Amino acid sequence: MSPAQHHDEPIGPLTPAMFHVLLALAGDDLHGYAILKEVELRTSGKVKLSTGTLYGIIKRLLADGLIVERRSRPAEVDDDERRRYYRMTEKGREVAAAEAERMDEVLSIARARNLLKKTRTA
Repeated sequence: MSPAQHHDEPIGPLTPAMFHVLLALAGDDLHGYAILKEVELRTSGKVKLSTGTLYGIIKRLLADGLIVERRSRPAEVDDDERRRYYRMTEKGREVAAAEAERMDEVLSIARARNLLKKTRTA
């Protein structure tokens, strides 16, 4: 959390890239490269984060208490000691859920205005 931000102060709308990172971590604990690949996979290649962008986002999410660096590591066979693994916190899950709700409300308006023709499934 940044020094200027109070612990209980709500976090404003997330950038799309931040939201994608939280969505990637909503399923599993992942290391940076795996987050990049998960975002790219889940968006069918429409969103490709650079490593610089990703690590800036990770730094911000860590500071805001939305993710934590995982202390335990996978089995040595599946691990690279240079990797850092990240996990979404409960606060991160709440913020991601609030962002999803906000986006759902906006999409409802767009559907009502006939801007979206059909509903997509995940």
